[in-house]
Amino acid sequence: MLYSMTGYGRAETAVNDYSISIDIKSLNGKQFDLGARLPMSLKPFEIQIKNILQQSLQRGSVEIYIAMKQHGSSKPMRVNTELAKYYFDALNQIGASIHQEVTNPLNIVMSMPEVVSQSTDDLTEADWQKIEDAIKEAAEKLMKHRALEGETLELHLQTCVNNIENLATQVTPYEAGRAQKQKEKLLALLAEQVGEANVDKNRLEQEIIFYLEKYDIAEEKIRLAHHCQYFKDALAETADQKGKKLGFIMQEIGREINTMGSKANDVNIQKLVVQMKDELEKAKEQTLNVL
Repeated sequence: MLYSMTGYGRAETAVNDYSISIDIKSLNGKQFDLGARLPMSLKPFEIQIKNILQQSLQRGSVEIYIAMKQHGSSKPMRVNTELAKYYFDALNQIGASIHQEVTNPLNIVMSMPEVVSQSTDDLTEADWQKIEDAIKEAAEKLMKHRALEGETLELHLQTCVNNIENLATQVTPYEAGRAQKQKEKLLALLAEQVGEANVDKNRLEQEIIFYLEKYDIAEEKIRLAHHCQYFKDALAETADQKGKKLGFIMQEIGREINTMGSKANDVNIQKLVVQMKDELEKAKEQTLNVL
């Protein structure tokens, strides 16, 4: 099974007279990266939340949003009056020192950090356990979404690799004609420069063999076929995380395609190589989103 790194999960629970909703979404990322928007009462549990999600989701750019409401309405606000008074006095002192009147100081003070916060009660261990279970439920739903996305990814990747294999087999008919073309090219050049009668036939055959060895792509085709099969075998593996492995195999496939292109010396083979590169780029783009 293949998992995408893109997914969404939601869960809800109730703690005492609070209703709690948990939303988690993930996008592709090289490592696990978490952005959390939590109510103040859950701030002490932020590290535990990160550990839960990292264990469940493994990789990706993840965002979690937890909202707490009381009796179906938003929780009342709490004002830190001591901190507000400190900001208010500081603003007036600054204004007096530069001989400028501070307009709407109260609006400024109320927007300062930690002056206004959500009024929440401390959570007990039992309360946290219910919330933890809900977080795990949301993460599980997200993984199910990832699995559905992964099925589409797997089909797309299989199609791209199959296309590369089919294009590689189309190279064969054009390989044999290259020897004759190179021989005709050398004969024309020699006839022009030294005259056809003065051409050393043995030396000509040696040059033909040299060019054939130089432009031979048989090994590249064999390695390309092996890499493509290895990629499909990796797709079928049961491991949860295989995005990086598939990416490495893609690099090897690309290396063989590039070498075939540099050795092609034939316009028809070059066209096939361009098509293979196009399929490769499509696959690379999708591989970046594989868990």
